[in-house]
Amino acid sequence: MRATASILHLDLDAFFAAVEQRDKPSLRGKPVIVGGTGGRGVVSTASYEARKYGVGSAMSGREARARCPHAAFLSGRFHAYRETSRAVMQVLRDLSPLVEPLSLDEAFVDLAAADLPDLEVATVTEVGAELRRRVHEVTGGLTATVGIASSKFLAKVASELDKPDGMTVVPPGTELDLLRPMKVTVIPGVGPATNERLRRAGIHTIAELEQVSEDELVRLLGQAQGHGLWQLARAQDLRPVVAEREAKSISVESTYDVDLNDRKLMEGILTRQAKEVGTRMRKNGFSGRTVSIKVRLHDFTTLSRSSTLSSPTDDGATIARIARALLGDLDTTGGVRLLGVGVSGLADWVQEDLFGDEPEEDEVEVVLPEPPRRTWPPGVDVVHDEMGPGWVWGSGSGVVTVRFETAETPPGPVRSFRMDDPALHRWEPPPEE
Repeated sequence: MRATASILHLDLDAFFAAVEQRDKPSLRGKPVIVGGTGGRGVVSTASYEARKYGVGSAMSGREARARCPHAAFLSGRFHAYRETSRAVMQVLRDLSPLVEPLSLDEAFVDLAAADLPDLEVATVTEVGAELRRRVHEVTGGLTATVGIASSKFLAKVASELDKPDGMTVVPPGTELDLLRPMKVTVIPGVGPATNERLRRAGIHTIAELEQVSEDELVRLLGQAQGHGLWQLARAQDLRPVVAEREAKSISVESTYDVDLNDRKLMEGILTRQAKEVGTRMRKNGFSGRTVSIKVRLHDFTTLSRSSTLSSPTDDGATIARIARALLGDLDTTGGVRLLGVGVSGLADWVQEDLFGDEPEEDEVEVVLPEPPRRTWPPGVDVVHDEMGPGWVWGSGSGVVTVRFETAETPPGPVRSFRMDDPALHRWEPPPEE
């Protein structure tokens, strides 16, 4: 913990849903749910209007519809989210060279590395207010909540206190006063299982946790977690803001619209993914020792298997052979909806092959089963030759309904077309360089 409140945590409010409301004027002020559009879908983000009905992230689409049937359920437009995130991260880097992104919508900023006259509470408060104003400006109206404190832990906690569109600054010396009344679940890593163990021990708040000795917590939760909770209950957190986090693994995975049942097809997909992993490793100067696969079955059960080599590799063919062998140990007869390959235990060197080059494997042709005809998912951007840009309101029975509006227009008209109307085109962003 620092002597100054010099670590800032910024969290964009209901980010995916907020971007959709920004770009779709007719949805502003209304419940919007990103994700959960298919029979198996889960909610990625819910707007605050939808959260009033109890809709939250990771909830099944079925439950979200039961709670808020009048919400707009959208499939998501990740190009728009990435573009908006880049603009925000650039604002943060303009403030300080030490920015640690955690995801598209949140990051830590080290204000001690910024060019500020001092780190007094009044100064950092002004900086936080100006930062929120700049985010609102560069994103076209999105809001962010900011927490500023003497550690990462406290800054993250502070950013949860005044959502949405707020800011909390924790003056140095008041950290424990803020923490003590809070439930232990505000501490990172205290999930349902850990919370239940603490509850059985009569520990509900951080004030109660603070009274427990370190030895007792270690006996209750294990060495690493017990020691960590003992420190955080006393606001002890010395983690620095790290601008470039070291990669721990490199992986590729894909989800499929139709369950995969053909073992040869799965092996072909793993082979293709493994070669992509190998290419990315070589491009970034990495090799790795542990090859793993991730398999999500038709019933959402997720399985993983791994194998560790005696020396690191960046060879896609080697990774592919191991991945296929790992798949052979799994029962996939019920169907598979996700496959992925990853390599961890990264190093910056490769053991030379002592047995000479192995022959190149033949390229495996991968032909995925045809998905249900759903070429117009709700929320995607489209362009009509006469009406101009808009987005898909809904589709079915050979008809697609479009709302013609953009972020710069008022709510626009709704029109319906045949799905095969040659004047209607799905808009795609230009490829990234």
